[in-house]
Amino acid sequence: MIRQALLLSALLASPALSAVRPTNLQSSVLPIRSRVVMRPDGMDVWSGRRLTRVTALAVGAVRVRIGLEGQLGEDASWAVLPEARQATAPVTPLTWGFAGAGLVVTVDPATGGLTVADTAGHVLLKDIDAPARRTATGGGAGFQLAKAMPANWRYFGLGDKTGPLDRRGGSFVTWNSDSPFQETTDPLYKSIPFVIPVGPDGTAAGLFLDNSWRGFFDFGKGQSDTLRFGADGGPIDYYVLAGPTVKDVVQRYARLTGPSPLPPLWALGFQQSRWSYMSADEVRGIAQHYRQDHIPLDALWLDIDYQDRNRPFTVNTKTFPDMAGLVSDLKQQGIRTVAITDLHIAFAPNQGYAPYDTGFVGDHFVKKADGVLYVGPVWPGPAVFPDFTRASTRDWWGGLYKDFVADGIAGFWNDMNEPAVFNTPSKTMPLSNLHRIEEPGFATRTATHAEIHNIFGMENSRATHDGLLKLRPDERPFVLTRASFAGGQRYAATWTGDNSSTWNQLRMTVPMLLNLGMSGFAWSGADVGGFLGTPSADLLTRWIEIGAFQPIFRDHSAKDTAYQEPWVHGPVHEAIRRRFIEERYRLMPYFYAVADETARTGLPMMRPVFMDYPDALDTDCPSDMVFTVGGKLLVAPPPQPESPGWYDVCLPKGGWFDYWTGKPATPRMRGTRQVVQEKPALDQLPVYVRAGTILPRQPLVQSTMETPVGALELAVYPGDGCAGTLYADDGHSLGYQRGAYLRQTVRCSVTPTGLELRFDKRDGSYKPWWHDIDVVIHGWNGPAPTATLDDKPVPATADATAATLTVRIPDRRDISFLRLVRTASDH
Repeated sequence: MIRQALLLSALLASPALSAVRPTNLQSSVLPIRSRVVMRPDGMDVWSGRRLTRVTALAVGAVRVRIGLEGQLGEDASWAVLPEARQATAPVTPLTWGFAGAGLVVTVDPATGGLTVADTAGHVLLKDIDAPARRTATGGGAGFQLAKAMPANWRYFGLGDKTGPLDRRGGSFVTWNSDSPFQETTDPLYKSIPFVIPVGPDGTAAGLFLDNSWRGFFDFGKGQSDTLRFGADGGPIDYYVLAGPTVKDVVQRYARLTGPSPLPPLWALGFQQSRWSYMSADEVRGIAQHYRQDHIPLDALWLDIDYQDRNRPFTVNTKTFPDMAGLVSDLKQQGIRTVAITDLHIAFAPNQGYAPYDTGFVGDHFVKKADGVLYVGPVWPGPAVFPDFTRASTRDWWGGLYKDFVADGIAGFWNDMNEPAVFNTPSKTMPLSNLHRIEEPGFATRTATHAEIHNIFGMENSRATHDGLLKLRPDERPFVLTRASFAGGQRYAATWTGDNSSTWNQLRMTVPMLLNLGMSGFAWSGADVGGFLGTPSADLLTRWIEIGAFQPIFRDHSAKDTAYQEPWVHGPVHEAIRRRFIEERYRLMPYFYAVADETARTGLPMMRPVFMDYPDALDTDCPSDMVFTVGGKLLVAPPPQPESPGWYDVCLPKGGWFDYWTGKPATPRMRGTRQVVQEKPALDQLPVYVRAGTILPRQPLVQSTMETPVGALELAVYPGDGCAGTLYADDGHSLGYQRGAYLRQTVRCSVTPTGLELRFDKRDGSYKPWWHDIDVVIHGWNGPAPTATLDDKPVPATADATAATLTVRIPDRRDISFLRLVRTASDH
């Protein structure tokens, strides 16, 4: 306790915390209008009738709930995991505040406003004047909060909004909307009210507003030094997450709302879709073309035209006479089938349409304010909408997949679930529609659509996910959803919706996916080539190149546009596209190891460079198009991808290798920056590997169902902290949760006489496909050294032209050492 008190005293004496230091009651010249009542896990702050409850959580966060009339809202959440919300941490009281959960929270006694700082003294969030005020909005009792925006801080998050990666200077609405989008369209399909403020030195925090109503975030657009956010109704309930780094914040947010689970391995492969392949024969033809041209493919997607009259959970037996046979034929070629199942059920009483009949009998559909069944026009014509806020409705919905699962369909696509409704000005259902909340952890009650709208798509994908898990208890569900809310990453992957085939849209894709990843949705993608319109040959080629390094890699196009499969523009473009798709498959062991990391930590596969290298924040190089894969591969497309002009790539401090040549990069210094100048070429995409990386690669396959033939490759790029991870499992089951996986760390170090690799003891019981490992050392100069594995000689081959050394060894399951010793003349 004495040491803790000394630490707190030092913190509060630091200059950075001078602005938030508790006010001394004796010397204050301001009228004291607030009083603080300490709690074991935080404090209650009373300012007149306003109650602010601040709770320290065990996940490195504080939760702030405000009742403007002295009453707090219901303690329930669609987004935050119950165990995270209920796991409180003890606090150390201060004169006007407390320290706990890695944060210091203090109160302005005059206003009741809060300031949150980290334990290093950095002010992360500070209330401006009153911490919250009521606003007049349509449909509910709205509120607005205001926080100070330091001039040199940046703001990230909010999911797939358009615009630059940094949200500063922008204003956004959180309201799920069916919005084919252009550069300034807002709002879009998802509402993720999570923001990451980042200071110039990389200090980061997290801010999550747990409110499902229509909301907004203004990042200094209305007032340059003020962050304003709020909602049209609902509780004032938000979380502040501790850093100190962006990686820390993203991981804490994942512990709060849940990480993206490990996907099936095939979901990381290349996938082909179109609205629509109109018959089983056409689908078979597409699959045959892929296999004849030797272009790897893992999934074919079926859009709405496979259905009978666009009715979900039906099949048009005239054009798809044997769905099970089609799915089986594709699977024999290593191709999975994914089918769309929109949430609008055709309003078809007395027509033998089982989804409607069973849903009506079970009272599973949304009603209007007068209690009458709501019917709105969508693809099947008049349609009804499941009431997904009822656990029983979600269970009913999940059961509708029984026949499709029996047919062997591998994954499902929930589209139009904002929900989209045709022929209405709002493009959705009336806000007065009624939903019944019958959900563990919530009070049973009726809520209007104004409250439920933003979580509707998430609960749809939840129902699909849980239904598939019930029907296939040991298989990983794969669900793709268009609309969602914070926490929806627990149930589904997502994509950015109806983009267009333009260079501007390709340029927008990278920051959209990066912000989605930082907002919890690690498994996300954009329709490669663009959905609306027809891409030029060069645009589709460049999009496939960049897409090969993004999480969900799906080519998709709309009706009334030209087909955009990889072969459509002739052999030259097809060869380039094939080469990048093949590289995706060669890198599959690395991608899968990152997927395992994502499932355990919440860190996305696709990351802004500054997530792993905070010094990249302070750069004058164009950065919104540059990203890393798992922090080790840096992908640097041209900032203007259609331009032939030279451009600079800033490499973070430390050594880097050119991925394609395997040789060390040779940047020039521009001030304190390492810069490589690149000349755009259609068949090239600059990719760099961090020195200190051990990158697993595999022989080429045409599908993840195909077992690679040959040795696993470990590409070693010597440097500081040199390490890599091997991960494998069966790729489809939940056996990995019971120990049926392989996880192994490999480390390397430069020694005075050469190089040493250490294979740590392997975790898990899974036996991999490989029996041998080719260790390829990059940047090796000189002849082959003496190579020993656990003191037994093994052959080594040097390639002076490639500057590599290759050593083949048997697979290593236990602690082992590979030592490379140069001859005395080569030291």
